[in-house]
Amino acid sequence: MAVTIAKESPVGLDLTLLFTRHTADMHADTPPESIHMMDASELAIPAVQFFVAREAGQPLAMGAFKALSDPTHAEIKSMHVLAEARGRGLSKAMLAHVEATARASGVTRLSLETGVQPTFIAARALYERAGYSICGPFEGYWDDPNSLFMTKSLV
Repeated sequence: MAVTIAKESPVGLDLTLLFTRHTADMHADTPPESIHMMDASELAIPAVQFFVAREAGQPLAMGAFKALSDPTHAEIKSMHVLAEARGRGLSKAMLAHVEATARASGVTRLSLETGVQPTFIAARALYERAGYSICGPFEGYWDDPNSLFMTKSLV
């Protein structure tokens, strides 16, 4: 079956499992003061474009980007692939979709915050392979020993 990625509302009723798993991963080994995830209702704002990857109607992955005060800069948020759907290239496909949509919206730089803990090894590797490099904290963040910041030019 084909996987589709489309813009959706983050408060969709069938997205509960994605958000539950994402939240569990964020809390697995990160101190609460260093967790910067947005829940579904926080993502349901005009500044966020939220996407879901589905196969046969079932949600398998999600990703989003949030506009920052500089209209050419946005932040990647809520990237998650269900464990049972991993290893199929969904994270790479979602990241490519987020980047393409951000670029089409006039964004020339995407940045992100991720953890330094073992839970985030695969995510850091994905971003590094996609051309993201380590940077300092950006809008709304501070120097946190539990956070790693990365950025990529889209031009």
